[in-house]
Amino acid sequence: MLVRYKKSFEKIAMGLLSFMPQEKDVKHLMETMQKYEQDDHWQLFFWKKGEEYIGIVGVFVDEKTATVQHISVIPSHRGEGVALAMLQELSNQYHTIHANETTKPFIEKCLSILNEAEGTE
Repeated sequence: MLVRYKKSFEKIAMGLLSFMPQEKDVKHLMETMQKYEQDDHWQLFFWKKGEEYIGIVGVFVDEKTATVQHISVIPSHRGEGVALAMLQELSNQYHTIHANETTKPFIEKCLSILNEAEGTE
């Protein structure tokens, strides 16, 4: 289930975002967090399974379009379709889902899988 980021979960968000190569540097990670906290166009969501936060997706929202800036799943839950589930829920909230240059290869692969699944139902 997608859950909107709250400041009280900042450390969890930073931990999940730090799995992304471009967010390894603490200073850069802090700047990223500031964007999500201070700019309404930047929105951050956790993926919650039971009582555990196992994934995170960050988007830049412009009207009904969400551009995925960050997406990460904790290693012990990778390969379980968590990223697909996050993107599926995002596509229910926003008319169009895009990716930035960093997330593009992964997001396009996921969206292709989702589109194929929708076509077979």
